[in-house]
Amino acid sequence: MPLSPFELHRVGTVAEAGALLDEHADDAAIYAGGTELLLLLKLGFASYGHLVDVKPIDELRRLEILEDRLVIGAAVTHRVLERSELVRAGWPDLARMEGEVANVRVRSTGSLGGNLAFADPHSDPATFLLASGAVVELGRAQTRRRLGIDAFVLGPYETALAPGEVLCAIEVPRLPEGTGMTHLRLAFHERPAATVSAWVRVADGRVAEARLAVGSVGVRPVLVGGVDEALNGQSPGAFEPSALAAIGAMAAEAAEPVTDADGSADYKEALVRTLAARALRQAAMTASARAEALA
Repeated sequence: MPLSPFELHRVGTVAEAGALLDEHADDAAIYAGGTELLLLLKLGFASYGHLVDVKPIDELRRLEILEDRLVIGAAVTHRVLERSELVRAGWPDLARMEGEVANVRVRSTGSLGGNLAFADPHSDPATFLLASGAVVELGRAQTRRRLGIDAFVLGPYETALAPGEVLCAIEVPRLPEGTGMTHLRLAFHERPAATVSAWVRVADGRVAEARLAVGSVGVRPVLVGGVDEALNGQSPGAFEPSALAAIGAMAAEAAEPVTDADGSADYKEALVRTLAARALRQAAMTASARAEALA
């Protein structure tokens, strides 16, 4: 289907972008990589008279370390994050996850900020960033606010972005010493059918902290409660089967799987149980190895 006519506005600042969004309201959309937006326009699922191209905004293309966190401008592409020596040296788990997003064409064009702002429920980055404790920075003109991923992604294709507001950056904390992350996915096509990210910190040969996020099976990614308590004090190489079974049950319940083209809700519950146990074991072993290397 041919695209409906639209006017493309190239802007140089967040304030300019916000002003255009305010002016044209529901008839305007942010354009960065366009991998999701242009597909919607071609299929006739959306129509906008004005697209606001934010790629020229320097602030949205930054990639830098500030204190203990990696600051990623919203227009930075998946491919840049996958290949960046800065990211691979300090945030190798993030680089590996980005290397699994869709395909090379999409990774070379699509941006991390665009992926989060589109809020497709089948998303690798949202699940990973939720487990990592990342936050997003939203802005308009000189105003900025920060939200965790759980507060930003509200549902399928729905975020906490206010009218006229722009997603400016994503901040990913540096992993504490003795911490490992694992991101697992199951995909029948390019979009994942299930994603699970585990974050585990080991101290003195025992699990000190643990987090688990599940996505792509329900309407939004979720952080599973009770994981830290279930694994605290256990040996990284010998988790109690009862603890993993309990976590799997909690994860399946928290994720609220839905039946769709990728499978039934029951099938997805089974996937979550299996991937959760596997991800936690892998993250714990990585954390243990990193802790031993520092000893």
